[in-house]
Amino acid sequence: MPIALVTGTSTGIGLQTALHLARNGFDVRAALRNPARGALLEQAAANESLPVEIVQMDVTGDASVADCIDGVLSRDGGIDVLVNNAGLSGAAPLEDVPLAEHREMFEANYFGCIRTIQAVLPGMRERGSGTIVNVSSVTGRVAVPNQVPYSASKHAIEAASEALALEVAALGIRIAIVEPGVFATQIWENSAEATRYDKTSPYQHIMRRNGKMYASLLRQAGDPAEVARVIHEAITTDAPRMRWVVGDDAHAMIAGRDLVTDEEYLLLGAKLTDEACDAAYRRILGLSIF
Repeated sequence: MPIALVTGTSTGIGLQTALHLARNGFDVRAALRNPARGALLEQAAANESLPVEIVQMDVTGDASVADCIDGVLSRDGGIDVLVNNAGLSGAAPLEDVPLAEHREMFEANYFGCIRTIQAVLPGMRERGSGTIVNVSSVTGRVAVPNQVPYSASKHAIEAASEALALEVAALGIRIAIVEPGVFATQIWENSAEATRYDKTSPYQHIMRRNGKMYASLLRQAGDPAEVARVIHEAITTDAPRMRWVVGDDAHAMIAGRDLVTDEEYLLLGAKLTDEACDAAYRRILGLSIF
């Protein structure tokens, strides 16, 4: 069976991806920073007798990534698929985000992917085959206020993925970028810092709109299993493509942003009444937030 290494598998998209790949012919190595948090995955895999092995890996540590991947390579002989899913989120105006928190988010969302990619590329290149899936976000295409570090880190991994796809195109290695909208996951609980909301802040209108937007999206959030199915399709399809958008909200936001100018998009940050703001969000991003 092909070996798939999936990061960030304690809950949500990573957990569902590990299970879905294992159900569909892959021998899965499910990477967790803290293996003690893998009980849910371990039990689900045991219930179905699925080929899932939990391995310890902290994507923010050079030695941890090297040790984990060297171990998988020595035991299994190779890694056929890498799914980079581990990451952090958070919400606050840029002025209020300490640089340390900004760095922490990039360390997980960007450098964590780069570390694992650099560790698996030599083996894939030598075999002349392999697939790398980087789980980005709709915010990798549509920058969201009150989430500057998260949006920036996702834009960064999209740029890196696109450039890497060109570098490895002739080597038998494929790169896929998966861009989910809002799904029912625990990414906020795993965030570098809990969402902050301050009614006295000069950015209060932005913070409120960001909260309203996510509250609206979470009311209709999809099942992470849907993202897992798309990741599997991106790996196994006979008609490969680089980008895979998942979720009606993501499709609407990307399509809407592509149709407006930068100046029109800035309307979402203007001092507007709730009614006018809601109309702007509906027109530009296809979302009703009030």
